[in-house]
Amino acid sequence: MESYGIAHVWTEGDFVIRGLAIALFTMSVLSWSVIVVKAMNLMRLKRLMTSAERAFWFADDLAAGIDRLADASPSLTDNPLLALAVSGRLAAEHHERTQPHLHDRLDVSNWIARNLRDTMDDCVGRMQSGLAILASIGSTSPFVGLFGTVWGIYHALLSMGATGEASIDKVAGPVGEALIMTAFGLFVAIPAVIGYNAISRANGTVVRRLNRFVHGLHAFLVTGARLASDRR
Repeated sequence: MESYGIAHVWTEGDFVIRGLAIALFTMSVLSWSVIVVKAMNLMRLKRLMTSAERAFWFADDLAAGIDRLADASPSLTDNPLLALAVSGRLAAEHHERTQPHLHDRLDVSNWIARNLRDTMDDCVGRMQSGLAILASIGSTSPFVGLFGTVWGIYHALLSMGATGEASIDKVAGPVGEALIMTAFGLFVAIPAVIGYNAISRANGTVVRRLNRFVHGLHAFLVTGARLASDRR
């Protein structure tokens, strides 16, 4: 009696089957790497925003608030609150000290808002990095697995046709092995899709909190007072 299984698929498969198996394995490793890294970054961001945002608004002045944000995380790329606060301060200072230029035709509110929006776009772009990988893997890996199944069934049928053996016990093993590739494709795709949706929802929550921070920061830089909805 012939033995069938995953090991048999690898040892008896041709270069196409092995190449597809390696591709699916690489997709799986890449997918889980993105999921783990993004999940850790999101947890860090949520902890940072819970503590650092409150510390910022309870500082004596803007400079002290920025120092508190820097104490929490000094990197502008890892600390979007710090990046936004620094960008807003620089925009306000630049608008105040420069001679009339093209951008000075904008009032200070519009100038600060534009700079904050640009910084916010950069922060959101960094948060969304890697999601395209998950989306691509989630959408393509089932078809990669399906192609492996079709290829395996085709060659199994050719082999059985050449030997003239077409009984159920001769058909079930090779066809069942070929279906393993479809299972591999789904095994890779399902975590990628779930991870993409979960990270997208979590990113949306963080972005909403950042937008509230931006609105409060804009109001403070323009008028010197916080929005009432931002006071805690």
